[in-house]
Amino acid sequence: MASFGNFTHAIVRGIPASLVQEALRSSLCQVDLVKAQHQLQLHIGTLKDELGLQVVELPADESLPDCVFVEDCAVVCGDTALITRPGAPSRRKETKAMKSALQELNFKIVEMKDDTATLDGGDVLFTGREFFVGLSKRTNHRGIEILAGAFKDYPVSTLPVFEGLHLKSFCSMAGPDLIAFGSSEPAQKTLKILQQTGDHHYKTLILPDDAAANCVFMNLSGKGQVLLHCTPEEYPNSAKVFERLTDHLLFPVPNSEMSKVDGGLSCCSVLISKTGS
Repeated sequence: MASFGNFTHAIVRGIPASLVQEALRSSLCQVDLVKAQHQLQLHIGTLKDELGLQVVELPADESLPDCVFVEDCAVVCGDTALITRPGAPSRRKETKAMKSALQELNFKIVEMKDDTATLDGGDVLFTGREFFVGLSKRTNHRGIEILAGAFKDYPVSTLPVFEGLHLKSFCSMAGPDLIAFGSSEPAQKTLKILQQTGDHHYKTLILPDDAAANCVFMNLSGKGQVLLHCTPEEYPNSAKVFERLTDHLLFPVPNSEMSKVDGGLSCCSVLISKTGS
């Protein structure tokens, strides 16, 4: 667990103008493209300039309105990268650029080729000890089976996603053995099942806002424990909970525009560790 969160690289992707009208979403909120692009650049700047990660920036593709949400395209652990088969058919071509980027970084590529399988990376929570995978609108049992086959060194447990798009729409890792969870009834039902099915015991950080529970934890050389989380302007009550993590270096990152198309902070990057980088 000492190396959990010790990332060296991040893969990100630009926002196409087509996101405004064509990106998948559960609400009718209007996205401000310029503001969204500015918020993404702040996010990337934090990863690159503040935290010193090597950032691979993939270009936006206007034919793929959701392509900024790169997390859904790959699950990376150790030297293996599983290229997913996103649950939304309109998103499946997004994986091509991700596969190329990971090949250039010399990862062992495993592709999800079974046309009955679906898996979005947003449903995958890796704790450093085991995987929890959400059974959701976008991820099915066959996709979870293929993930388990790709990462045989770790136990894999399935969790129901009662409400929302992905498992990580209401939870994420906030530290070693610390899981942030939203406080809604559906989120808490999933948490109870996680506690009953997991192979390890985890501490929990309960947030008043489900969306705020999607944060990004890193453990970086020279920085220590780092946490990217939504801003106090977006979720003031949840921000107060994060501020209690006195052993973390906190980076509030705005995400208001991405949230309008069901995107959390973790959706916008694939974080990886390359030995010797």
